[in-house]
Amino acid sequence: MDYRTEPLDPVIEALRSMAAFLSDVALRLPGEAAHKPGQGGGFSFVEQVWHLADLEVEGYGLRIDRILNEDNPSLADFDGAQVARDRQYRSLSLADGLARFAEARARSLAILADLTPSQWDRTGTQAGVGSLRLSDVPRMMAEHDASHREEIRELLGEAPPGPDRSQVA
Repeated sequence: MDYRTEPLDPVIEALRSMAAFLSDVALRLPGEAAHKPGQGGGFSFVEQVWHLADLEVEGYGLRIDRILNEDNPSLADFDGAQVARDRQYRSLSLADGLARFAEARARSLAILADLTPSQWDRTGTQAGVGSLRLSDVPRMMAEHDASHREEIRELLGEAPPGPDRSQVA
């Protein structure tokens, strides 16, 4: 997709709305309900939140910074399933995860809001993805958010179960 022919405004709005979506769900899944695993052993809500928070900081945030500040950097993939196991997300505080995500997403959005057209064209190479432009990153973020919104809706019983995506990063 080309940011010059496909406006990023709807993508940015979708990104902006994710923290509120997570906070709203947190009100609907109090206490231990937030720690209950998803269908088929998928992420619990607290694991969803921490995955999104860490990916925002260590994946998307780092990719944005490196693409802006380095010439065509080589970007690592983010193994969300491994990080979840290593950090034992299910045992962590939901409130802390929500705060980490909201702060990191606000930082990413602030950086994206100030980019010039030439900065949007800066490139990097991501493991497992290949060459990408900075303008691709918000769309990748929004697609990832959308898949987690669906998984979270499944946790709430609002969407039919889909394939096991517990290994998706």
